Amino acid sequence: MNKKIGVILANLGTPNAATPEAIRPYLRQFLSDPRVVNLPKWRWLPLLNFIILPIRAKRIAKTYQSIWTEQGSPLLAISKQQQQALQHHFEQQNQNVIVELGMTYGEPSIESAVQKLINLHINKIIVLPLYPQYSSTTTAPVFDAFAKALKNHRHIVPFEFIHSYHLDENYIMALVNTIQAKMQQDEFLLFSYHGIPLRYEKMGDYYREHCRQTTLAVVDKLGLVETQWNMTFQSRFGKEEWLQPYTDQFIRTAAKNGIEKLAVICPGFSTDCLETLEEINEENRAYFLQNGGKSYQYIPALNAEPLHIEMMARLIEERI
Repeated sequence: MNKKIGVILANLGTPNAATPEAIRPYLRQFLSDPRVVNLPKWRWLPLLNFIILPIRAKRIAKTYQSIWTEQGSPLLAISKQQQQALQHHFEQQNQNVIVELGMTYGEPSIESAVQKLINLHINKIIVLPLYPQYSSTTTAPVFDAFAKALKNHRHIVPFEFIHSYHLDENYIMALVNTIQAKMQQDEFLLFSYHGIPLRYEKMGDYYREHCRQTTLAVVDKLGLVETQWNMTFQSRFGKEEWLQPYTDQFIRTAAKNGIEKLAVICPGFSTDCLETLEEINEENRAYFLQNGGKSYQYIPALNAEPLHIEMMARLIEERI
C-alpha cells in the first residue's frame, strides 16, 4: 500500500483533572453543544453558566476523584492504549497508517488530530467514532467537529466517516466473548445504554433501534430467553423524559422482582469511564445490594482488549 492513511479514533472527551476548575470548562463546552442540549440559547446558557456549572462541577469532581488513575482519566488512558495497540497492529501488518486520537470535547481535540494528519501529508482520512450505535448526541457531534476542523483547509483529502457498527459481526462477537468469560451461572444480564431525551427520538434520532438490534444480536448468540435479560438506559440529566426503562429504577426494584444475581454490561461504551466505573459499578451496585440483591458484577467495556482492537482494525481496513 503506497498511500498514507490517517485514522482518527474519536470519543467524547474528558476533563484534564478531577477538580471543579478543570471540569467546569469541559462541561461548558459539552453542554453548550446544541446537539447535546437542544434548547434556545437565551434560555439555556444563563442557566448553564450561573446555576448548573457552579453546582455540577463540584459534584462531578467528587465522582471523578473516585475513579481517577495515575494516568489521569480512565477514558483518556484507555483511549491512548487503544490508539497504541491499533498503531502497533498496522505496523505489524506493514501498512502505512497513522492513528491519532480526537475528542469531541476537551483534549486532544479532533481539530488537533486533523492538523497532525494534514502536516504528515496523508492521502486519506478515516474517522472512527467509537460509538457503535449512532446518535445525534454522540456520533453527529464528531462529524460536526471534523467538518469544522477542515473548514480552513483548501486541500481537503478524501475521507470516510464510519457512521456506526452496531451489528458488525466482530463487535457482536467481542461482546459475546466478554460476557461468556465473565458471566456466572444464574445471573440476570442487563444491557445498559447511555440515554437520550425522548424528545430527540421524536425528532428523528434512531439510537434506541440501534441499541435494540445490538442487544438482540448478542442475546441470540448467547442463547438467552426473555426472562434472563433486559435493556435499559442510564445517565439521564434534567427533568424531561428520557428513553426508558431507566437503569437505576430497574436495578432498585430488581431483587423485589426475583433477580438475586445481576450482571450489567454497557455495550455503547467503547472505553470505561465515569458513566460505567462510577455510575454503574459503584452507584448502581449499591442500589441493588441495598434493596435485597445478593450478587452484582459490572462486565467491563471492551477497552483495549485484542478482540476490540482487531474489530477496529477490520473496520478501517475495509475502507483502505
